[in-house]
Amino acid sequence: MTPLLDMTTTNLIAQARDGDKQAQGQLVRLWYKRIYNFAYKFLSDHDLAMEAAQKTFISVHKNLGRLQEIERFKSWIYTIAVNHCRAECRVRKNSRLQPLETACHAQSDIRAQNPEHQFQHHELADILQQSLLELSDEQREVVIMKEYEGLKFREIAEALDISENTAKSRMYYGLEALKKILEKRNITPQTVNYE
Repeated sequence: MTPLLDMTTTNLIAQARDGDKQAQGQLVRLWYKRIYNFAYKFLSDHDLAMEAAQKTFISVHKNLGRLQEIERFKSWIYTIAVNHCRAECRVRKNSRLQPLETACHAQSDIRAQNPEHQFQHHELADILQQSLLELSDEQREVVIMKEYEGLKFREIAEALDISENTAKSRMYYGLEALKKILEKRNITPQTVNYE
């Protein structure tokens, strides 16, 4: 966490524990986008990601008093989010994947004004989202937490209740698998060119 985000979160948690409803609402506003983005990357579905994020914050609200070390809030909230995403995956396991929405709205900071560049970016984001879904759940969790959410390996390990070495291993094998998946789709660093 950034120092400002860390300090703000710490203050809000203390106030929320004392029953301050406004602090609870601010905590949700501060963290909702990050948790939603994680869930969207994991589930590749807007509605399911919103539901997972909402369930995460309901759990946070119910269990905030049980969080013993406030400085571990980040890994704690991701643990809750991962558990809700995993539960949703178990429910969906037997159903076929639905067509994907464009993954770009969660990362829609496209600088290019050229419609062709925007189309290529959206297309590439869709391919990447589909490729992430082909990874094992364990690898996908770590790749999303590290690459998209910027968590440290220590935080990932805490969130997933694994060792740091296991987190690093899953990251390595996940990125290798993702590289192979993208190569099968003829996507390489050389083919991605927005200039």
